[in-house]
Amino acid sequence: MSNALHRANIRQCRLMQINRRSFTKNLLIGSLTIPALLSLPQNLFATTYIVKKGDTLSKIAKSQGTTVAKLKRTNQLKTDLIKIGQKIELPKPENYSYRDPLRHIKAQNSKIRVDRNKWEIVVAHHSATKRGNASIFDRAHRKRGMENGLAYHFVIGNGTDTEDGQIEIGPRWFNQLHGGHVRSNYVNQVGIGICLVGNFEEKRPSRAQLKSLVALIDWLKKDVTRKKLKFAGHKDIEKNLCPGKFFPLRALHKKYS
Repeated sequence: MSNALHRANIRQCRLMQINRRSFTKNLLIGSLTIPALLSLPQNLFATTYIVKKGDTLSKIAKSQGTTVAKLKRTNQLKTDLIKIGQKIELPKPENYSYRDPLRHIKAQNSKIRVDRNKWEIVVAHHSATKRGNASIFDRAHRKRGMENGLAYHFVIGNGTDTEDGQIEIGPRWFNQLHGGHVRSNYVNQVGIGICLVGNFEEKRPSRAQLKSLVALIDWLKKDVTRKKLKFAGHKDIEKNLCPGKFFPLRALHKKYS
């Protein structure tokens, strides 16, 4: 055998070893990846709740549509003790559904005595922030001196601190309290505030958020208040930029006019 042929055979053997080694490595990685994905911690996709004064696990569970047992399991809590400012990871609400954004909301709302005569208008807002959820905004609003916390009645997530399009009920809706989302006292008294997470001066709301918004408004009109509700963006009521230039305000006015 010539030296050239011998060297070629050696190179071919080495290539086969490398390919076999690579295949074995990829197979091993693949075999580890599947169980690893299946064993991901339960709170990986959870939302965050920040404990405030007066909170208990049972109170948080009720307001978030979950159970104390799930909260303790998700957060690996051995007792019911929690402290102000503590971050609690939330499992998805009971009855949560990607396909039906209202499924868990309907379940939670069934426990609320809605004052149908009180509400006259739906007011849409953007948070003007890149991320957030009801709990985060609640804490910020309390720091600004709002004793009832979260100014809005509902918050629709953008995939950061809740799922994209996930609807959260705020304490004001649970307790049928007036809003704190506009300067007009009258509109706050009769207006249902809905905030979509995101800065819509910079980008458009997601399709999931808009789907949830329309579903929420239709449900509030047809099944909850059982009357025709007016619709407005925040800037329709007072001079400002909310809910942003990329929010489809004109299309929603056309739909609900």
